[in-house]
Amino acid sequence: MSDTLERVFGIIQDRKANPKPGSYTNSLFEAGEDEIIKKVGEEAVEVVLAAKGQGQERLISEMADLTYHCLVLLAQFNLTPEDIAAELDKRHKPR
Repeated sequence: MSDTLERVFGIIQDRKANPKPGSYTNSLFEAGEDEIIKKVGEEAVEVVLAAKGQGQERLISEMADLTYHCLVLLAQFNLTPEDIAAELDKRHKPR
């Protein structure tokens, strides 16, 4: 995982453990699982729309939003990006 993703996930985990007033991340955790899931869905739709002709900069921006919200979802379920990496490793072992 990139240093940036590690840093962002670390901040997300810290916000979950140590809520900070006014934090968008904390507002997601406070809203609960359903709201986090809803945001992931909304961002996924925005990625699809961006990929269909809104240009690379817009696609990158929407992918960043989706990635952030997916990281929040992982933290909500006490999972980590390493859990995803382990699953990908299982699926893509050399044969």
